[in-house]
Amino acid sequence: MHRSTWRNKLAIGGSVLLLLLFWELGAQALDAQVILPTPGATAVSFWSIVNSKLFAVNIRATVSRALQSFLIITASGMALGMLAGYSPIIHSILKPLLVVFKATPVMSVILLAFIWFSSGTVPLFSAFLMGFPVMFIQVERGVRQISPRLSEMTRMYGFTRWMRLTHLVVPSLMPSIITGAKSSLSMVWKVVIAAEVLTVPRYGIGSRMQLSQVNLETASVLAWTLIAVLLTACGDGLFEIVLRFPSWFIKRRHARLYGLHIRSES
Repeated sequence: MHRSTWRNKLAIGGSVLLLLLFWELGAQALDAQVILPTPGATAVSFWSIVNSKLFAVNIRATVSRALQSFLIITASGMALGMLAGYSPIIHSILKPLLVVFKATPVMSVILLAFIWFSSGTVPLFSAFLMGFPVMFIQVERGVRQISPRLSEMTRMYGFTRWMRLTHLVVPSLMPSIITGAKSSLSMVWKVVIAAEVLTVPRYGIGSRMQLSQVNLETASVLAWTLIAVLLTACGDGLFEIVLRFPSWFIKRRHARLYGLHIRSES
């Protein structure tokens, strides 16, 4: 296992070095910094951006928009997904909206939102429309896959609605919620930054990328892109850490309920 881990790390490191080598060779062959700057020039631009006074302000603006969108998506997707999973009528009512949300191109959503809202609100609205169907569908499917036997057993033991929610519904839905949250979070980062590029709010990663592109500062565009990638990776890592305790706590409750089910059958 130890050797396998080191081999994987060496393979990743070798892949990164190979990519940088091809990048350097391509930049040297083109010999045009506007088209493809060298890795060194991009690194210099990256360091300059990180040390600038407005770096933290731009990062904070993008993170704030992404987190707000993600929280709205998670809350609304879970609530409506659970309702649709239990009620065929609500499912039928929401189905046309989901079809429209999933079929509408991201750029169309952003451009329409730019007409309707201010530049600072566009990223939130666009990310919500793109991420909501993912969370909703996952939760709705999870509700339909809840064990009928466990559900019947909660009625036999006289569980209250709150007990059923905390001991059966939420633990059963946890895998679906985690899958939907991961997928929607990855999508939120991309849509928020894309919306910032098109709408150019005062602060944000996408705004800096657009201004750099207008000024033909390709190295700066690549540096901001690298910052966006690192920010997304950090967000995913923090998401995994946050999920550890709730997952452990809910699994314990679900296991306790399953133990009651086994004893009742025996």
